[in-house]
Amino acid sequence: MKTYKFLFSSKWAGYFAMALIFAIACVALGNWQMSRRNDVVANIAKITANYSGTPVDYNSVSANFDHLDPAKEWTQVTLKGTYVTADERVVRNRPLNGTPGYEVLVPLKLENGDTVIVDRGWLPIGNKEAGHPDVVPQPEPGIVNVVGRLKPAEPKLDRGAPDGQLASIELNDYAAQLSYPIKTGAYAQLASESPAAATNPISFPAPSIDEGSHLSYAMQWICFGVLAFVGFGYAARMQRRSDEYDEMEAAESGVPVEEIYGRGSAFHPRRIKKIRKPGAKPTAEEEEDALLDSQGY
Repeated sequence: MKTYKFLFSSKWAGYFAMALIFAIACVALGNWQMSRRNDVVANIAKITANYSGTPVDYNSVSANFDHLDPAKEWTQVTLKGTYVTADERVVRNRPLNGTPGYEVLVPLKLENGDTVIVDRGWLPIGNKEAGHPDVVPQPEPGIVNVVGRLKPAEPKLDRGAPDGQLASIELNDYAAQLSYPIKTGAYAQLASESPAAATNPISFPAPSIDEGSHLSYAMQWICFGVLAFVGFGYAARMQRRSDEYDEMEAAESGVPVEEIYGRGSAFHPRRIKKIRKPGAKPTAEEEEDALLDSQGY
């Protein structure tokens, strides 16, 4: 009986190399998915710790409004000052839950002289004038106590905006439109304010803490890599069984295996030929089979 010596042939070495390359690619893709999951898990941990954490005083985190530490995003900060409503802006193209709309930015001049930008919430698109909200709710005048969550400034977009609007929360562009300096590294997303305005823009929902499907995708890729070797092993087993059957048929007929079946493989099953004794005249069916073989069938 034949063994698995055929695995050392160049053909089967090629099959193994293909299975190995496929498995390595699957492992790499699995690791990439795990890396993405680790980033998501780290972000969820940050949100969980900061979003509903105890608010901290502005003075203890003021440097983050110049250069935001990524670990401080969503931290609740207490601010005390006066809104400069004359310099408020609406940010265009800000969808919320699939609905187009705007966000309302207002400078808040603090008691220590610093000015930070507060995102007071979201407004739907208007019906009265295209490209503008119908009404922009105003905060209470005078000194207000604000609790806002730290958010990083956004990159500049290569598009313009009408007067009184911004294309994104790119605070350097905003600062260029004002006659006084503002903090441009981060802004505060409104959580609460006192005294509260009679009407406020719509508050933002809490950020998602869903891990997504990265872990399941990673496991799928690893399984695909394992299946490559399972398939290779199954094909090798089928080849060995085919070789054993060939040897058995040859032993019974006295005809060499090569003359009965030729060279085949588990990946390309051959048509079984009838055994003919040496010197016997071929039948019409055998002649037809020979013709089909010569034509590649």
